[in-house]
Amino acid sequence: MNTPLPSAPEPAAPVPAPARGAGQGLPGAVSRWWTRPVPLARIAVFRTIAYLFVPVDVFLTTAWVSAHAAVPTAYYQPLLIGRLLPLPTPTSTVVHVVQWALVAAALAAATGRAPRVLGTAVFVLYLEWMVIAMSYGKVDHDRIAYLVALAVLPTIGVARWRDRRSSEAAGWAMAAVLVTVVLTYFLAAWAKMRFGGWDWATGATLTRAVVRRGTFLSDWTLEVPGLLMALQFAMLVLEFAAPLVLLVWSDRARVALVVFLLGFHVVVYAGVTIVFLPHCVAILSILPWERAPEALAALRRRLDADGATVGTAAPPG
Repeated sequence: MNTPLPSAPEPAAPVPAPARGAGQGLPGAVSRWWTRPVPLARIAVFRTIAYLFVPVDVFLTTAWVSAHAAVPTAYYQPLLIGRLLPLPTPTSTVVHVVQWALVAAALAAATGRAPRVLGTAVFVLYLEWMVIAMSYGKVDHDRIAYLVALAVLPTIGVARWRDRRSSEAAGWAMAAVLVTVVLTYFLAAWAKMRFGGWDWATGATLTRAVVRRGTFLSDWTLEVPGLLMALQFAMLVLEFAAPLVLLVWSDRARVALVVFLLGFHVVVYAGVTIVFLPHCVAILSILPWERAPEALAALRRRLDADGATVGTAAPPG
């Protein structure tokens, strides 16, 4: 009697490979947050803004840095990074070469060409420009997020204004800028409490600022008892709560967040004429800039249509 041969086993169903960053629990959520894909068009628009701000910063915002070319080199006390790296002592030649090379590289990088090479050159030159700026006893904290933006933009590569692709590398870069923006606020509050303690909140901090730098828009606050102290406490609360910004996901919420943050800086400038322009540029990275090309195209079509309507309208008779 013939014994039937055993049937061949059915092939096992293929097991799908786990998605990148699809880990379980908090580590997986953190990984997905850092690498959430971002449209490359957003990078292209923000990159143009960031690089075009460089000449504004060099010739207007920090025009005083070029004055260090005339300062004796004996007064140069480099920051830690200037001591760790073999950075040149800022003689007159060094300052002017860095200044003009930085502006030229930034204008070239704003075109979107050779993004890695030109972007890296802008970052290195701007870093040296900041070392020259801050190595004479004054260190500003409004440059960190913008400097991080210049550091991460070259890692993304080619991106066009109408590029509909999304990129995890772009998502990581924008997340790094956002985290630095948040840390700028949080660490500012930490520094207030570390060096000033509760005296910063309960003292005459803002009163002194208004007396020294106030405008007609803020002078009246000196006549309202307790108002400026309440604003000091409110500022601390908002700065310590800055990490909550990391929970913002939707584009509408991001736009509202940018409006709030920029509005805060506008109010500060109107009151005590202090503005953190590089930090404000970094804040702009939060916006969904990928919608800008379509919005501009729609506006152009509407203007063309309105012009055509006016041109074909019957003359008054």
